[in-house]
Amino acid sequence: MLDRFVRNSRACFALWTFTLVAAAQTALPQTLPSVTLDEALARTLDANPALAANGYQVDAAWSRVQQANIAPNPVLDLAINDALGTDDFRGVRGAETTLSIIWVLERGVRLRQIDAAMADVSLHEVEAQVMQLDAAAETARRFLACLAFQARLVNAAEAIRQAGQTVEAVRARVAAGGATQAELSRAEAGLVRAQLLEEDYEHELVSANHRLSEQWGETQPDFGRAVGDVHALPAVEPMETLRSRVDANPDIAFFMSRRRLAEAELHVAQARSRPDWQLRAGVRRIEATDDFALVGEITMPLGTRDRYLGRIAETFADMARASGDARATRVRIETALFVLYQELLHDVDVATTLSERLIPLLESALADTRRAYELGRSSYFELSAVQSELLEARNELLETSIDAHGLVVEIERLTGVRVLTPAEAQ
Repeated sequence: MLDRFVRNSRACFALWTFTLVAAAQTALPQTLPSVTLDEALARTLDANPALAANGYQVDAAWSRVQQANIAPNPVLDLAINDALGTDDFRGVRGAETTLSIIWVLERGVRLRQIDAAMADVSLHEVEAQVMQLDAAAETARRFLACLAFQARLVNAAEAIRQAGQTVEAVRARVAAGGATQAELSRAEAGLVRAQLLEEDYEHELVSANHRLSEQWGETQPDFGRAVGDVHALPAVEPMETLRSRVDANPDIAFFMSRRRLAEAELHVAQARSRPDWQLRAGVRRIEATDDFALVGEITMPLGTRDRYLGRIAETFADMARASGDARATRVRIETALFVLYQELLHDVDVATTLSERLIPLLESALADTRRAYELGRSSYFELSAVQSELLEARNELLETSIDAHGLVVEIERLTGVRVLTPAEAQ
């Protein structure tokens, strides 16, 4: 069951990487191998320290099943009567010696205990699924952070390139007497600011790589870059399709498993409310007549049927609480899914508008303004303004795309299944 869930988790969170086909290049040389999201997820599910520790809880639950399956041992009883007395009972002449074996008639208690132990195993397995899904989602988030800083470095490099072109254009105007030294200083200051931003992103990328490698228990990254392109927008299925998959969320399964455990414990309490019977059988030796006889006995306690009434009431309350928690969790998940889905549609629409309409207009405006500035027909203020607008639009497109992929990760965490359509994934 757990192996199947591991495979499903890997496939679920790896789907959106199929659209991340172009790697963001940085200005730093890379000597270490790259890593894909699928590889990061596999390493997380195989080596995450928290998941490994939780696996021992599942092992412990199976040990409790083994323990519950052990039947009570029979009791060997030796009784000597009428010995060491006076006259006819002096010594052991009149003694009666009885050797008996006593069995406890469990009357279904052990079977109920086994059922409860198995329900506890199921609960711990679902807890493991929740932890695996959480770990996979966190790995996807951290992987996306690596991609984001790689892409921000690309934008920063483009900003440096444009700032350098502006410096050269202003320097040429200053040499020709068409611009002031103050304009050149401002252009050079813009170049320095762009370089500082690139350096900041480089430090952030190093930290992001360390946070990602932490997911599989490494303190030093053994990869140089994450493979992907956050500009590739995800395609999602209709809302109704996603809502129909909410039942696959292990958070809901956890509460349903808790209810099944409470129900099994209820059956144990009901079985224990019936008093245990004891069966005794043995052989009696009568010294006075030198005879043997069989003996038998059955013991039935009286007036003990109400000793588990409180436990039975408690398990009924636990069952009701688990059912209520499951309903509340489903409402919370469906509400969050709707909000995330609407945000995702908005981000995709904004990113499409930016990339297909706004940025091409600003690129054209920058090219025209740069030519006009070189010919002395435009001011440095106009050139700087258009250049800033273009860089801002590109950064907005990048951040919107990053947000969209982040929303995909959260939607997959809520549904537990893939979001991309197969055609788009391929």
